[in-house]
Amino acid sequence: MTLRVVGAGLGRTGTNSLKVALEQLLDGRCYHMFEVIQRPQDTPVWHAAALGEPVDWEPLFEDYVATVDWPAAAFWREIYAANPEALVLLSRRDSAQTWWQSMSRTIVATLSRPVPAEETEDVKRRAMIVEMMKARFTADFTNRDAAIAAYEAHNREVRESVPHERLIEWQPSDGWRPICAALELPVPSAPFPHENTTADFRTALGLAGE
Repeated sequence: MTLRVVGAGLGRTGTNSLKVALEQLLDGRCYHMFEVIQRPQDTPVWHAAALGEPVDWEPLFEDYVATVDWPAAAFWREIYAANPEALVLLSRRDSAQTWWQSMSRTIVATLSRPVPAEETEDVKRRAMIVEMMKARFTADFTNRDAAIAAYEAHNREVRESVPHERLIEWQPSDGWRPICAALELPVPSAPFPHENTTADFRTALGLAGE
């Protein structure tokens, strides 16, 4: 199956909401970090990619019509090159500071926890994510200024690299319209989904009391 949308937006930019929305619009599956959790066989593939090894994207995404979120967003350029007819979806927050507030309280907080000694699937996945962040985002991803600079540089690179007619820029307050317009699809009557808020994330991973 050929990807119709390649998500270039980083984590904590409404990507879970986008996953739900794109699956509804395109009547197919959208690859998100949640897929990696459900498909442990994918973790070594992404770890290899983070280490600079070649990846065959076609079998990885054969059951999907779109990608959003990390880890795919870290490799948006390669995935787009393998799917040149796709649209590139750059999701972002209303400001880099807003993004960091969510990022620091969710992903950074999770990756800053002590690593268990037992090599479980969770530990392997976490090692992959850390390697990906260091190699494809910034080695100082836990540092506010470094992370914000990397976020802004990433968004700028996407804007400068993707032809205007292939790029969708979107933030959560935009809802359906920019996406539906680019895909030439009618706007659904149902409200745009809003999933995996910062509070949801922290509760799901036991961070609510920290």
